Amino acid sequence: MICLILAAGYATRLYPLTENFPKPLLKVGEKTILDWLIDDIDTAGVIDEYVVISNHKYFCHFEEWIKTKPQKITVIDDGTESNETRLGAVKDIQFAIDKLHINDEVLVIAGDNVLDFSLTKFIAYAKEKKTSCILRYFEPDRKRLLKSGVVTVGEEDRVISMTEKSPNPATNWCCPPFYYYTKEDAKLVEQGIKEGCGTDAPGSYIAWLCEKSVVHAMEMPGKRYDIGNFESYEKVKSDYIGIIR
Repeated sequence: MICLILAAGYATRLYPLTENFPKPLLKVGEKTILDWLIDDIDTAGVIDEYVVISNHKYFCHFEEWIKTKPQKITVIDDGTESNETRLGAVKDIQFAIDKLHINDEVLVIAGDNVLDFSLTKFIAYAKEKKTSCILRYFEPDRKRLLKSGVVTVGEEDRVISMTEKSPNPATNWCCPPFYYYTKEDAKLVEQGIKEGCGTDAPGSYIAWLCEKSVVHAMEMPGKRYDIGNFESYEKVKSDYIGIIR
């Protein structure tokens, strides 16, 4: 299994802190955000290679960071240099698949969130379902739903539909940016792009895929800490105590 880490964004809401430094390498406690994620996922023992998808501006920082890591990690540069010219998450995923000739199961994660539960539970869930899978959590705040991926779920967690940033969210099930693609579904990303699925938000591919393939949604067994601005970053640094196993 390959783990693709989306890290090509520019985190403009955290400028000047991230103006010349990538958000995934900001510290939360004694580790970077990315260290928390990778060190946890690695305990599952199923990831053959981690691939960090960076933009050109931050590429050198990730290259330095991987020198400290024991895992097999490859950093690729998507060639963009500004927020205005970014490819978007779905095109970054396809860029990585093409560049590295990926033909495997794929775990896709955003590199700017921390969790208080282990993602190994999600990996185990996906292995049991044998389908592409996503995570979901109940979000009571309508304002947050308007800015998020929202999923409708049927029997046995099967995804019926998903929308990204809909003005009329169908449910309160919000989807964080953590996805598992089967080998077969990873091959369909290019088709999804060609058929017009959104490319900026990573969940847009799932919104397209769930109409073509079976996708399941696991309810999150804990909390996600999204680091979007200075206020949320300071709160995470204050509140986060690590993964509860």
